Order: sequence, then structure tokens, then C-alpha cells
Amino acid sequence: MPPDLALWLIGLRVEVVWNPARQPEKNGVVERSQGTGKRWAEPGTCASAEELQERLTEADTIQRDEYPSVAGRSRREAFPGLAHSGRSYSAAWERRHWDLDGALVYLSGYAVPRRVDRSGMVSIYNRGHYVGTLHCGRVVFVMFDPERVEWVFTDDKGSQLRCQPAEQVTRERILSLSVTTRR
Repeated sequence: MPPDLALWLIGLRVEVVWNPARQPEKNGVVERSQGTGKRWAEPGTCASAEELQERLTEADTIQRDEYPSVAGRSRREAFPGLAHSGRSYSAAWERRHWDLDGALVYLSGYAVPRRVDRSGMVSIYNRGHYVGTLHCGRVVFVMFDPERVEWVFTDDKGSQLRCQPAEQVTRERILSLSVTTRR
């Protein structure tokens, strides 16, 4: 299932590009950049989150504005089109433009396997959903019905076993990034 942040971005009509799971080499530029930031900022030596943020901001500034990248020029000089637009974030704009239906339709494109535990439950976003003890140990598929805002559970042949309201998939929960139950 897409994580909370992805659902929020999708509701803003931001295209999410997925990397294959557990294959950081498929996203080498970002992974290398994160590694450089970690080495330069030395998070283990920071006394607070604020200090870490200051160090990361400084490292980013050096990477973008000072460090030679392309033909001796900084990244900002070599790629001026990537500069910040200057537009600040607007909560009012987000409220007007964020689209729950877009996020729900996107979520409906998933059919994820889950193994039913001893008590007849499967987990979706770290929350248990009862499928039935009759199905213990079996793999079922979880899908999402965007019109009814329900989880649909099927067997491997596509026969519907059960439906349940998807109570955690609401506008408020997606916007607050709290679809996933935190333990």
C-alpha cells in the first residue's frame, strides 16, 4: 500500500515515481546525496534536531552553491532552472486543491497479498482487520473500493471473502499523515 506521504502527494496531483523495494542502487543519485549529507552533517554528533537541521542546511548550501560540479561550476550555476520558485507554501491553496477522490482512486489500483494470522486477522496500515478464522494461514488479497471507501478481501481466485469500512482512509487522516497506525 502506498505510504501516508504518497497519498497526500497524490491528492495534490504530484506524480510519485516509485523505486523498486530494497534496491537503493536503482536510485543512486539520491542515495549518494543522502550519504554525502549524512557524512558532512555528522548526525550522531548533534545535540538536537535543530542542530542537525542547521548542519544539513549548511551542507546543502555548500553542495548547491559552492562545491564544483559541472565544468568547475556549482550546481546552482550549472542548473539555474532548479532554483526555488520563490513561492511559499500556502495551507489555503492546499485546502482548495487537495483532492481526496484522486487519492482514493489511486489506492484502488493496489491488490496486495496478506497472510491471515491465527486469529483471522490481516494488517493494513498497521491496523488489524478481521477476515475470518476459516482463512487462517492462507494468503488473501486486499483491495480498496473508492466508491464505498471499503477494504475488499478476496481469495487467490478472486472470490470476495469480506468487505470492511476503510476507516483510516479519510481526508483528515491523509492530510495529517496519520493513515498508518503508529505503534
